[in-house]
Amino acid sequence: MPGIDYRQLRASISIAEILQLIGFVPAQARGPQLRGPCPEHGSRSLRSRVFSVNLQTNAYQCFKCRSAGNQLDLYAAVTKKSLYQAARDLCEKINYPTPWMERW
Repeated sequence: MPGIDYRQLRASISIAEILQLIGFVPAQARGPQLRGPCPEHGSRSLRSRVFSVNLQTNAYQCFKCRSAGNQLDLYAAVTKKSLYQAARDLCEKINYPTPWMERW
């Protein structure tokens, strides 16, 4: 199975694009920081602010379920797929060519 160049994929796709794709609606926005209900564990209240995203660093964290990571980690967690499958699925959904690693 060929490897995916995750570094290149993370550099090409922002966490803002992932949030839009998964339908995240923030309850609060302050500069590059968004807070709202966690899309991974499914916060019950739309006013919840347990989920925090930084658009500049492409990082997220949920203070309730403790999920944290980058934009690819978020997409994998929300879709409940392995990182490899989530990356392939994401590239297909946004019509982006999968960045395969070159073999030596």
